[in-house]
Amino acid sequence: MTEQETKTFAIDAADLAALGEGQVAYVKPMQSDEVRELFPQAPQMQPGLKLFALLSASGTPILLTDSRDAALANAWAHDLQTVGLH
Repeated sequence: MTEQETKTFAIDAADLAALGEGQVAYVKPMQSDEVRELFPQAPQMQPGLKLFALLSASGTPILLTDSRDAALANAWAHDLQTVGLH
């Protein structure tokens, strides 16, 4: 391939969402008011609590806790590499 040639690869949304699945997770800080968006089965909570959700690479909820350290420990216990979001 010459310098002027480039290759384009297409990836569909499902394949993109699956990248890192089972290997990568992220911790999302959230307020208790937002919990039902990710955890519809969660019980009613006091408004305004600071919580942390551990989410898979595809955004699937794994864990909800009131401690960032607990979320990270759970990821590490399941051999998941945590990544930061910006």
